[in-house]
Amino acid sequence: MNLKKEAAIKAAEYVNDGNVLGLGTGSTTHYFIEEVGNRIKNEELEIIGIPTSYQSFLLAKKANIPISTLEEYDIDLAVDGADEIDPDLNLIKGGGAAHTLEKIIDYSAGKFFVIADESKYVKELGNFPVPVEVISESARVVMNALKDMGATSTIRMGQSKDGPVITDNGNFVIDAKFNEILSPEHLEIDLNSIPGVVENGIFTQMVDKAILGTNEGIKEL
Repeated sequence: MNLKKEAAIKAAEYVNDGNVLGLGTGSTTHYFIEEVGNRIKNEELEIIGIPTSYQSFLLAKKANIPISTLEEYDIDLAVDGADEIDPDLNLIKGGGAAHTLEKIIDYSAGKFFVIADESKYVKELGNFPVPVEVISESARVVMNALKDMGATSTIRMGQSKDGPVITDNGNFVIDAKFNEILSPEHLEIDLNSIPGVVENGIFTQMVDKAILGTNEGIKEL
C-alpha cells in the first residue's frame, strides 16, 4: 500500500469546483497534483493552481492544471507535504529546498492541509534538520549564529551537480540540526531574526488539517 498516495487522494476529495489551489512540492504532493488533474479530466472541474516550485509547476502543467500566481488570485486551499509533523501540527519542511515559497503560499491560503505517511508524525520536532534558506554571502555568518544557538549546521550540497544546492530563489540552504526543539514557535522567529536568513523550514500555527496515510487507513488530525 502506498501510504503517501492514499493521503494525497484523500486530500484531493476536498477540492471543489472553482477552487484556487496552492500546490506543494515533494513526493507526496506529486500524487495530489496528479489526482487533481484526474478530477479535472473526469469531472470537468475548473481549477487554478499556484505552484510552490519549478517542480510543482512542471507537474501541474503535465496534469493540465491551469497555472497562475499570487499576484492574480487568493488561494482557497493549499496542500503540501512535510518532513516532520508534531501533535500540535507544527511542521519541519524544506527537504526539497522550496520552503520559502511554500510558507508564503501555505500562510496565505484560506485553508492549509498537510499530507504525509504516518512515519512523518513525531512526538516532537527535531529529528530532521531545520532547512534555513540564506543569501549566499551570509552563509558563514549564519552558520556561526546557528552554532551559538546550539545547532550543528552544514550547507546542503547538490546530488546531481557540483557545489551547493541553489534554491529557486537563487540562494543557499543550510541544514541546522538541533539536539532538541523545545519551542518551535520561538525557534521559527529566532532563526528569521538572523541577518542573511531568507526563511526557515519551521511552520507553526498554520495547519488546518493533517491527513496521514497509515496501515490502519487514513487518519485526519
